[in-house]
Amino acid sequence: MKGFNFEKNLNHQSQAVNSTVAVFEHLQILKAEGADNKCINPILNKDDGYQYIENIIKIQGQNGIGEIRNGKSNIVDIMMETGTGKTYTYTKTIFELNKNFGIFKFVVVVPTLSIKAGTVDFLKSDSAREHFKEQYGKTLKLHIVESKKGNKSKKSYMPPAVNSFVTSGDFEKNSIQVMIINAGMINSDTMQKSLDKGLFDKYTVPFDGIAAVNPFLIIDEPHKFSQANKTWENIQKMNPQFILRYGATFQEYENLVYTLSAVDSFNKNLVKGVVGHITEFENGKNAIVRLVGTDGTEATFELVQNSRKSTVKLTKKSSLQQVHSEMTDLTIENLNKTKVVLSNGLELKKGDKINPYSYAQTLQEIMIQKAVKHHFELEKSYLTRDVRIKPLTLFFIDNIEEYRGESGYIKSTLEDLVTAEVKELLKTESNEFYKAYLIKTVEDIALTHGGYFSKDNSEKDEAIEQEVNEILHDKQTMLDLENPRRFIFSKWTLREGWDNPNVFQICKLRSSGSDMSKLQEVGRGLRLPVNEYGNRVKDEQFFLNYFVDFTENDFVDRLVNEINEKSGAISIEKEPEKLSDKLIKKICEVYDTNEDDLLEELDEHNVVNRTNKFKDGGWTYIKSKFPQIFEGVGSNKVRKSTDTKKQVSIRTDKYQELKDLWEKLNEKVILEYKFEKELDFQNLLTSFFKAQKTNFSIEGIKERKTKVEIKDRQAITMDEISVLDNEITPVSTMKYSDFIRDLSKSLNINLKTIHASLIESGIDINQYLNTSTIRIIKQNFDNYLMYNAIDKFSIEYKKVSNSIHPTKFTDSSGKVLKEINASDVGVLHANSKVADSYFLEELFYDSELEKVNIETEIKEVVVFTKIPKNSIQIPVAGGKSYSPDFAYVLNFENGDKKLHFIVETKNVHGEDSLRDEEKQKIKHAEQFFNGSVKIDFNTQFSNNKIVDLINEIARV
Repeated sequence: MKGFNFEKNLNHQSQAVNSTVAVFEHLQILKAEGADNKCINPILNKDDGYQYIENIIKIQGQNGIGEIRNGKSNIVDIMMETGTGKTYTYTKTIFELNKNFGIFKFVVVVPTLSIKAGTVDFLKSDSAREHFKEQYGKTLKLHIVESKKGNKSKKSYMPPAVNSFVTSGDFEKNSIQVMIINAGMINSDTMQKSLDKGLFDKYTVPFDGIAAVNPFLIIDEPHKFSQANKTWENIQKMNPQFILRYGATFQEYENLVYTLSAVDSFNKNLVKGVVGHITEFENGKNAIVRLVGTDGTEATFELVQNSRKSTVKLTKKSSLQQVHSEMTDLTIENLNKTKVVLSNGLELKKGDKINPYSYAQTLQEIMIQKAVKHHFELEKSYLTRDVRIKPLTLFFIDNIEEYRGESGYIKSTLEDLVTAEVKELLKTESNEFYKAYLIKTVEDIALTHGGYFSKDNSEKDEAIEQEVNEILHDKQTMLDLENPRRFIFSKWTLREGWDNPNVFQICKLRSSGSDMSKLQEVGRGLRLPVNEYGNRVKDEQFFLNYFVDFTENDFVDRLVNEINEKSGAISIEKEPEKLSDKLIKKICEVYDTNEDDLLEELDEHNVVNRTNKFKDGGWTYIKSKFPQIFEGVGSNKVRKSTDTKKQVSIRTDKYQELKDLWEKLNEKVILEYKFEKELDFQNLLTSFFKAQKTNFSIEGIKERKTKVEIKDRQAITMDEISVLDNEITPVSTMKYSDFIRDLSKSLNINLKTIHASLIESGIDINQYLNTSTIRIIKQNFDNYLMYNAIDKFSIEYKKVSNSIHPTKFTDSSGKVLKEINASDVGVLHANSKVADSYFLEELFYDSELEKVNIETEIKEVVVFTKIPKNSIQIPVAGGKSYSPDFAYVLNFENGDKKLHFIVETKNVHGEDSLRDEEKQKIKHAEQFFNGSVKIDFNTQFSNNKIVDLINEIARV
C-alpha cells in the first residue's frame, strides 16, 4: 500500500468545513501594518457591525442548531464524533481559510503527546500532503514545539519552532505555517519567561512573539481545556484572533456551527458498528475488589464476594493476594493520598473497582482464543475478496513482561493459537493469494504480532523499534498485504491520539480501572476501513468486535446509553409522568415549532393537564406524533455477539406478484455511450474544454458582487458571492507529455483525442500542467457527461449477464428468502402496523416520509416493498449511480393488467428544491426503466402523499 487516498467531498466533512468558513464571510479584512507585516496574519474584524453574528445565526439555521451563540466570543465550535475525521476536517479548513482570506499562520493545540504525535504523523504523511497539494497547490510547513533537551548553553534562546513560525512570511507563497504545541509545553516556563535572544529585536517572551502574528488557533479535544484552568489562561497569551474548537465532547459551547452526533455517526454508517463479546466465568467466580481509600502510607481495599464483605489494609510492596487469592504477582508499586499504583501499571483512585479474576490466566487464554478465532474468520472473508481489506486486532494487556518477556505467557499463548488456526485453514484454503499469505504467516509466527508500550521509547532492540514505528507512525506498512503483522498489544497507551482504520477487534485483557467513557474505549477502532489501494470502504456495514470479561456484561447497554444521551435522543423505554422541559425543547428543535404552539396543540388533543402531566393516552400520542425525537442509535449498530442479528420476515406468498419487477430491477447492465465515430466524441470533448475556459484564470483575480442595504438606518455593503468555489491553480509541475498521458488514463480517453480537443479549445494548458488540474478536469468532465447524456449524446443500458440471482430477496436459485437483515431496509423501527400489501412483516424505515408510505393502505396496490440498501444501483453517466427507494405493483381498474411503479423519495419540498445532479440521475433512471417490463417512474417529495401519486399514475 503506497498510502491512504483521502476522499475530497465526504458530505459530513464538507459541511463542517463550509459551515466554519462561512462564519468569516464578508467580514472586514484589515491588513497588517508595520515593519514585520509580511509575517503577520491579516485580521478578520468580527466587531465591525453585525456581520459576524448574522453569519453564525444563518449557519445555525441551516444546520438545525439552536441559539448557542455569543457574538462577543471569538470561539467557534465544531462538534464531530470520534472516528469521523476531525483532523482531516480542520486541516481542510486551514487550506480554505488561507485560500479565501489569506490567513497563513495557524496554531494547533493538542492535550497530550500521543495526540500530538498522531497529528504530526497525519500532517506530514505523503498521502495528506499530496492530497491537499492537488487541491490547493500548497503544503503545510510544520513548526513542532518540543521540550529542550541537554541545552548546556548559559544563554537562553527562543524555541526553534516558535522562532521559525513567527519569522516566516507570506512571501513563502506555496506554504501555510502551522505550529503544533501540546498542553504540557503551553504550561512550561520555556514559553513564558523572557529569553536572552528575542524576535524582531522586540519580543523576548515566546508567547508575545506568537501573539504578534495574530494567529488562528485550533484546539483538538476541547473538553481537556477548561476555561477555568491554567492552560486556558496561557492559551490566551497567544492572543488568537479566533479559536476553532474541534471535538466530540465539550464542557460548554460558545458559537456552535456544526454538529455530527454519535447517533448520526452510527446510523449513517460513518463509523463501524460495535459488537460486544462478553466472556463469562463459571458460577461462583463473581467478585469485586474496591479501593476504599488511601492515606499515603496505607491503602484500604474491600472485597465483596458471594454477598460477603471483608476489608484489608496494605502498604507499599504488599501483595494483593492478601485481598484475594487469585491476585498473584500483583503488588502495590506506589501510593499517595489520592491514588494507588499497582505493579501492572494500573492506577486506582478512591471508589475504583477491579475483579480479581480479570487477572487469571485461564480467563486471558479464553479471551485470546476467542479473539484469534474470530480474527481469522474476518480475515478469510476480507482477504479473499476481489478488492482486499486487511483486518487488525488490538489487545490491551496488564503485564508487559507476559508479552515482551522471552517466555511471556501472553505471547506464547497467542503464537500457539495462531499456529494452530493457520495450519487448520491451510488444509482447505483454495484462494491462491490467501493461501500464500497463510504460508508466509507460519514461516515466522513472531512477525504476526507487535506491541507498543511507553517503556519502548528507551529500548534499543531493533525489532522492537520496527514494531513501534509501524504501529505508531507507519499505517501503510502495517496494512500492506505483504506484511503478516495483524495483532497489536498495548496498555491503554494507544487510547487517545492513535487509531488505525482497519482495527476490527479490540480485546480488553486488562481492567480500565475507573469508569472511562465507553465511546473513548471503542474509539480506536471506529473508523471505516481502507482497502488494499488505500481507499475508504463505505458502502457496507462493518463492525468493531469488542471482547470484555463478565465484569462488563453491561458494556453494550452502557455504550448505547452513552451514545443516545450524548446525542440528545430521548429514551422511550419508561413512560414518564409528565411532559418535561427536555421533551418540550427536543420536540421544538426537531419539528421546528415553538413552546406556545406546541402546548396549544397538546391541549387541543387532550394530551396534558395544566401542570404538563400526561392524561390517559398522552404519552402514546407523543410517541406516535413526534417519533423523530426518539431516534437513538439503531439496535443493529451496537449489540452483543449473543444477540441474533435483527431480521425482518418476508411475506413470501407475495413474491410471485413482485417477481417480474424485482428481476428487472436486478438486471446486470453496463452504461454505453453511443458515438458513431471518434470525431463525434472529440467534438463533445472540445465543447467541454471550451465550457471550462473560464476556470483557467490567473491566480488572485476574483469577481466580487456587492449590494447596498439599509440596516439600522445606515447604508451597509453586503458581498453576495460565496468564497467556497474550486479554482484551477496556474502552476506547472509536469511536462506536457506526462500531463496528457496521465489525463488520458484518468479520463480513459484516447491520448490523440485529448490533444486535438485541447488545441481546438484554445486553452493555454501549459500554465496548468499539474496533478490538481487533472483532478479538476476529471471531476468536471464526469459531471459534464452526466448533465449532457440524453440531451447532447445518447446512452444505452446493455445487459451483460442473464444471471440475476442471488439478490437481497432471493437465493442463488431464485427462491425467495424467508427473512433479511433489518438494517438493509432502515435504521429506525416502529411498532405500528404495516400495510397489508407490504412485502415485509415489520416497519423499519429511514425517514418519516418512508414510514408513512409503509403504513398507508391503498386499494390499487397488489404488493410494494422498500428496496434494500445497496441492492439496486443504476449506472449514471460520469461514473455515478442511482438507487430508487420503493417498488410498487398496481392493478388497473379492471384488474387484468399490472402496472409497475418505482418511487424515489426525497425529503425536500418539490422539484424546485432538487439539486441539478439529482434531476440528471432521475433522467437516467427513466431511460433504464424503459425496457421490456413496463415501468413508470416518479419522485415523491416530502409534500406528496403516496396515494395521490398512485391515483395519478393509475388514471393515465
